[in-house]
Amino acid sequence: MAERPSAAGARRPEYDRPLEIASDRARRWLDGVAERPIPPEIDADAAKERLGRALPSRGEPAAQVVERLADGVEPGLLGIGSPRFFGWVMGGVQPVALAADWLVSAWDQNTGLRFATPGVAAVEELAGEWIVDLLGLPAGSAVGFTTGATMAHFVGLATGRDELLRRAGWDAAQDGVFGAPRVRFVVGAERHGTVDLAGRYLGLGAPVVAAADDEGRIDVGALGAVLAADPDPAIVVLQAGNIHSGSFDDFARAIEVAHEAGAWVHVDGAFGLWAGASPRLRHLVAGYEAADSWSTDAHKTLSVPYDCGIAIVRDEHAMQRALSMHASYLQASDAVADPHERVPELSRRARGVPTWAVLRALGREGVSELVERLVDSAKRIAVGVARLPGVEVLNDVVFTQVCLALADDAATEALSSRLWEEGEVLAMTSRWRDRAVVRFSVSNWATDATEADRTVAAVARALAADPR
Repeated sequence: MAERPSAAGARRPEYDRPLEIASDRARRWLDGVAERPIPPEIDADAAKERLGRALPSRGEPAAQVVERLADGVEPGLLGIGSPRFFGWVMGGVQPVALAADWLVSAWDQNTGLRFATPGVAAVEELAGEWIVDLLGLPAGSAVGFTTGATMAHFVGLATGRDELLRRAGWDAAQDGVFGAPRVRFVVGAERHGTVDLAGRYLGLGAPVVAAADDEGRIDVGALGAVLAADPDPAIVVLQAGNIHSGSFDDFARAIEVAHEAGAWVHVDGAFGLWAGASPRLRHLVAGYEAADSWSTDAHKTLSVPYDCGIAIVRDEHAMQRALSMHASYLQASDAVADPHERVPELSRRARGVPTWAVLRALGREGVSELVERLVDSAKRIAVGVARLPGVEVLNDVVFTQVCLALADDAATEALSSRLWEEGEVLAMTSRWRDRAVVRFSVSNWATDATEADRTVAAVARALAADPR
């Protein structure tokens, strides 16, 4: 039978044993994640069997539930925290970020109102100010902590849509968007799919596509032609970090062309925006500070726990107009934007706190060193695998992405399968330039030269194991 909550003021002991078990199981997981096989051992149906499919008539003690949870789930976990996990752009979790996240859960603050939860609101405001400063974006830009880059895109695009309509004499908040002037949605041919998704959520429809070059960078001439073909207001989405090549759009030229046409410019920098934090890599994002909004993730490059996206908007008032709501019972702030006025949620956890912890622990130089280490590791992997027989690295490795291919698609896909089977390195297949590729996304804070060399060795073993 489950424990019943005791009287107020006497609940503290009831947390002890469940938290002890959770801490022990978490430590065991973290101790082993760097060396355990990366793929899960069981599928979702098997995990459901281990957990117990039927809801019991009477509950179990909390400590027993936590043990059951760990026993049932751990075999079905993906080793995202491994320094040789390259399957998608996922960064693992830094120790200080995990500790801060545990506090966030214990504090259990509904971080919507500044006056009601001033402690965590202060932490998030500081984190936002530091991010703007680190990235060299316009001082005073507003920052919101979202679930991820998709919702960070949503914030930027929603603000841009409503601001463009306001300039055209239409109040989207009052009159909706049906019957409003058309807002065109312009993207490069190799934008990330979450950009389209956010646009769809906002009623922007399918985007108008401008051509991209061989590395996935938007063709500025093509962008200009698209904008010149139609006088309607436009939102233009540019990219910092192509998902295959890692390449960056020519922000200075593209933003100038877009602004000359009266467009709102949003930069999708889910992982690439952090190039702006490194003096060595800042040239990759030259000119991006002239955009109107930006999006990135802390749960990628900064390696904070899921979920934590970051939305940045130059015009705080436009952001508030697009996202805020008011009710007498909320006692909202009149002087400073409340946290809920910067994201698409009223109720949410204080997800920006772990970001503050990482920034405080690393400092300006540490963030730069982290980003540079990821880039150096990607380049080391690229150089190493390019020396292996039959391997072709398809992209110019300027940031953290490496795409390789073998002689034909079947061989490329088989390489990925053999890496999965061995389990020491995980890199997933994709399609790029009309070819199957194995894509290495170097995103984990613990990936360094040693892990890069282990990765190259694992690829070499997988090639040698080809039965053909």
